[in-house]
Amino acid sequence: MSGKSPRILIVDDERPIRRFLSASLGEQYEITEAANGEDAIRAAVSERPDLIILDLGLPDLDGVEVTRRLREWTQTPIIVVSVREQESDKVAALDAGADDYLTKPFGAGELMARIRVALRRSSQPEAESIFTSDDLAVDLARRVVTVGGQEIFLTPTEYDILHALVQYAGRVLTHRQLLRMVWGAAYESEMHLLRVNVSNLRRKIEKDPAAPQHIITEPGVGYRLKVVN
Repeated sequence: MSGKSPRILIVDDERPIRRFLSASLGEQYEITEAANGEDAIRAAVSERPDLIILDLGLPDLDGVEVTRRLREWTQTPIIVVSVREQESDKVAALDAGADDYLTKPFGAGELMARIRVALRRSSQPEAESIFTSDDLAVDLARRVVTVGGQEIFLTPTEYDILHALVQYAGRVLTHRQLLRMVWGAAYESEMHLLRVNVSNLRRKIEKDPAAPQHIITEPGVGYRLKVVN
């Protein structure tokens, strides 16, 4: 992306929505558009966008299916925008591989912020060894966690949860995704196990565990590690 504006593929069957997004984003990004799922997949292959904004309610393929098919060959960030508000729809999109989910209507400023986080994450080297956000620092090579410069001692499970969130910082991880990453596929329904360990982790890294600033809850969906410069 160096020297060029990042290219964004907008996928929505409603022309007014595509126009609104193109007008909002066009000054900072190169815009490509698609009105259905098949065209979106073809455009992703030919245009190689840096980020995809994807509606779920497409006339040919459901956006979740488009996400699954894209994830078979690309890790390009996908931000889903949809009128669907049900937690099950959000979970399905995120489990399929979407990086983020915004419910319509939304403000252009919020979308821009989500885009910046997704692009920043995708441009970072995979093996970056130290993650920092505000007063939190995680040295992945040494497995050392500090808050405000003070080393924090985590259990292996607490560290594994934090490590998973760091790997996908700024992106929502569903409960099932986290359970699978930390404990394995056999534990995908053990929500209580995850909540207890996240609660313990928050007590160690948050200034106020009741109002967390690092590990943000997406109600009914999962958790997001907030990125603060």
